[in-house]
Amino acid sequence: MKVEFLNPFLTATQNVIETMARMPVRAQALRLKNSKTTYGIVTGIIGMASETLVGSMIISFSEPCILKIVANMTMEPEKDKIDADVVDAVGELTNMVCGGAKTLLAKLNMKFDLALPTTVVGKDIEIGYRINTPIIVIPFMTENGEFVVEANLEYRK
Repeated sequence: MKVEFLNPFLTATQNVIETMARMPVRAQALRLKNSKTTYGIVTGIIGMASETLVGSMIISFSEPCILKIVANMTMEPEKDKIDADVVDAVGELTNMVCGGAKTLLAKLNMKFDLALPTTVVGKDIEIGYRINTPIIVIPFMTENGEFVVEANLEYRK
């Protein structure tokens, strides 16, 4: 996957979290993922397909990070644990980030169709990634912990 396709995910993630949760996020160094399991406690997954690429975008949050993001989004006190509202928020964030990346990718003449987001709860849950392409991880740091965005897109054969 070309590096120029990763910048839309990075930009969209920063825009969504900083706008919706009113908190700064700092992108960390990109890395390749060696496992097929989720990073955080709550993970959003969305399928993406274009004429030339197919795969998924995944966003996975540590518990302290997502609890603070949801509190800021809803302007309510921070929850003590993951509940249905937090899981729903991760689905919405997944949709917003991927939608933002889709808009930015369209400017590179990459038009994607998106699936509905799916959320999973639990750490180290196995995910069905595309097997013929690397999983690129974009880690983000907030004052309340880390979350990651993963892009797993391969060229159609």
